[in-house]
Amino acid sequence: MASLQEQFGDIDIYLFDQILRGNISPGMRIFDAGCGTGRNIVYFLREGYEVFGADPDSKAIHAVRQRAPRNPVENFRIESVEANSFPDAFADVVICNAVLHFARDDDHFLVMLRGAWRTLKPGGLFFSRLASTIGGEHLLQHLSGRRYRMADGTERYLVDELLLMQRTAELGAHLVDPIKTTVVQNLRSMTTWVLRKP
Repeated sequence: MASLQEQFGDIDIYLFDQILRGNISPGMRIFDAGCGTGRNIVYFLREGYEVFGADPDSKAIHAVRQRAPRNPVENFRIESVEANSFPDAFADVVICNAVLHFARDDDHFLVMLRGAWRTLKPGGLFFSRLASTIGGEHLLQHLSGRRYRMADGTERYLVDELLLMQRTAELGAHLVDPIKTTVVQNLRSMTTWVLRKP
């Protein structure tokens, strides 16, 4: 019997919650937009989901392809989230985990968001975790616009609740859950934003 680590890998706990609650179920097509080395898709690969991913880092995509030897190589592409070549409305679930806070500015954030969103089928689930200012304002040094230096020394594009609600409305989407934020031990705030596409 596989251990929990073997079965689920290093999956984001809030993504795991979506599986437990039945919002992600067998037969769904998964697109990990900004997949990195594939830490969030171990379970889906193991359970036979049809899985796709895009990331601009060629080493990361090589690692994902090694992790997913039964999947076609072309399922995992060396591409940015905003310029991915996957078809419109092809995925039941789009994962965009720890990706959107790498936006350079408001325009880049919107292009990245739209690049991921367009691949989602109507009725599909959009799962995003990203750094935010929510609850961690005292940990931040404002640089310009929505760019901040965080207490861990990294610079990120940070959202807040108002921006996420504005983007939700602009997309015509519905929140699956209330926006949830975890403050990570005086280093950063990570916000979970889960949407349903109309």
